[in-house]
Amino acid sequence: MPSYDSSRARLRLADRHVAVFAHLVDGETPPDELWDSLTELQAIGLVGAEGELAPLLKELLTTLASPILLLSVEITGEHGTVSHGIVVGQEAVIAHEGWPGDEESEYLSIDANTIVWELSRMVNLHRGEPEEFETSRIETTMGALDAAFSALDEAQGDEEAATELTRKALSEVGGLKGAELATLSDLVLGMNAMWRITSAWDGQHEGERSAMVRALAVWDCGPLGYWVREKPAEPIVEGQVGPDSELHLVRVTPGNVWERITDLLPDKHELINES
Repeated sequence: MPSYDSSRARLRLADRHVAVFAHLVDGETPPDELWDSLTELQAIGLVGAEGELAPLLKELLTTLASPILLLSVEITGEHGTVSHGIVVGQEAVIAHEGWPGDEESEYLSIDANTIVWELSRMVNLHRGEPEEFETSRIETTMGALDAAFSALDEAQGDEEAATELTRKALSEVGGLKGAELATLSDLVLGMNAMWRITSAWDGQHEGERSAMVRALAVWDCGPLGYWVREKPAEPIVEGQVGPDSELHLVRVTPGNVWERITDLLPDKHELINES
């Protein structure tokens, strides 16, 4: 059920509710499959009986209708994949955050100067010195990683079996040994989450208008530190990655992660401003 907090202009909405708004903004009647969603929005006063939109929605809908920059955050952890993001408009910046197992996200206006901070908070970027390893770079294949995750599932929560099966999978499928084998095994076993941030905007390439994309993929391994996935390089298109695709991981500091997040944002001269 959608809801809102007028004191902070916060809204909880599912994608289907946003779809209703899109139809109403265009002067269209939402299709039958969105009728229940429309009824829910009317029940809390965000939509009137004749389809009129509450003034509280103006900033949100104006920003979503004409974004300058889209920042998407995808985090995969123990409870599956959760999506967050930030939409930058001409006059406002809207952040939205999901919750595991919940179809609704919270939408909230934020200050443009806090975008990097908000992205870092969404991925739970935390300070601290990672443990020392014999290696700070690992090179193997995606097939080896898939085999390691399959080994974890096979262990069914047995830590001793998980360690043994994971190392065996990485050794046999990925051909890893020594420090690389020990380190990647520890990372797989100790991983908090995998996340990636993607930024997209209209820019120019070789003098022509073009969709511009930058992305960052990171493993958050808690006390084992942060590891940037350099290969497969983001952004990845469907069907691009297979078992033989290279997997390259490099350890970085929290400060370096912050810098890489900052680098995802385009400079003002890179944006096409049609205002």
